[in-house]
Amino acid sequence: MYYVYVLFEQRNRRFYVGYTHHLRRRLQEHEQGQVASTAGRTPLELAYYEAAVNREDALHREKYLKTTYGKRYIRSRLRRYLAAKGK
Repeated sequence: MYYVYVLFEQRNRRFYVGYTHHLRRRLQEHEQGQVASTAGRTPLELAYYEAAVNREDALHREKYLKTTYGKRYIRSRLRRYLAAKGK
């Protein structure tokens, strides 16, 4: 199983989108600052994730969520989450 995930950066109130084969391990790596792209952006919180059976589908979905339309989808999907966070 592969996962596409969205992390919420609490300090700058932005999203980070990624994919992985081991979701829990990858989240720990983000929190411990072991991922270069998010090392200075902690604390991070898992806001959303999707599962895919194969790697190609997960990569395709990750690329989509990084587009303008994908960002709109994330904001729409996480409307209540963002409201609770005060954004």
